[in-house]
Amino acid sequence: MHASFMPPRQVKIGDAAAFVGSTPRAIRHYHEIGLLPEPERGGDGRRRYGYEDMIRLLWIRRMADAGIALDDIRDAFTEDAASAGADSGGDGEGIAGVLERLEETLAAQEAELRRQRTVVRRMRAEGSRMGLLSDFVTERLKNLPEGSLRQADLDSLLVTERIFGPLGAALQAARFVALATHPALREESDRIDDAEEALDDSVAVDDPRVARVAVERHAFESALQAVIEESGLDEDDDALCDAWDALHPATADDSGGDEDAAGLGSGRREAASMSAVDAIGKMPYDFSPARLRCMELAEELSARDALKRSGR
Repeated sequence: MHASFMPPRQVKIGDAAAFVGSTPRAIRHYHEIGLLPEPERGGDGRRRYGYEDMIRLLWIRRMADAGIALDDIRDAFTEDAASAGADSGGDGEGIAGVLERLEETLAAQEAELRRQRTVVRRMRAEGSRMGLLSDFVTERLKNLPEGSLRQADLDSLLVTERIFGPLGAALQAARFVALATHPALREESDRIDDAEEALDDSVAVDDPRVARVAVERHAFESALQAVIEESGLDEDDDALCDAWDALHPATADDSGGDEDAAGLGSGRREAASMSAVDAIGKMPYDFSPARLRCMELAEELSARDALKRSGR
């Protein structure tokens, strides 16, 4: 072979980096973390890289491009050297194990990406706020007239789903279905909401307006419940619960914990990182003392009516 075409027996770090598609800085880092043994230095004090060094660098570059962490590559080389000898460059058990773990990680990432794409598609198809809710909730709202749901309705469902899970939000959706399909009821709801908002921090808890608005709220909720029953939405609730139970069979773990707080039956609670009580305790509110007292009075009226209906 002509002398001008003879490759050098050893090359400097810049040439090594250029050949493998890396940088001198990266190669120095490989030395620092024990991924690449320090080569011998020439008479000028500079590192010189031989054939085996280049093979190792190519391995490192290809494995890093595949997404394998440098620490994992180093550990794999160490395991292979221990099992097959320090000079082995073969595909030993260490590298095979790293590749197996990487494939599992990539499979999980692919599944997560598919889930995210599904959510994004739903948000594009159904609108950003509607798409934030789970399918179990939006399925109940799909047949409503366009524009009949308000942003506040969807926001309320989003909060409910976070606290009580998809079933809790799907059950609450009956309220907004009734309001969306009964304009007079929606108008009365707006009037009561405005009256409650007027009970701000300037209103004392014993102000007569507090009790009056509580009576109005109770009357409205009774009328709303009557519409829900007349429309058959309460029967849809039963079907929703059955569907949820079919999708989430009861287990032994469903018998304790925050089941009562969540207001859901056995097998109907969404697996979450916190209980419903914890979630409610972390959700801020802007109700004044007067408005809170109004809510308490309305609940007392509802409880009293329930006792009457039960014949006690």
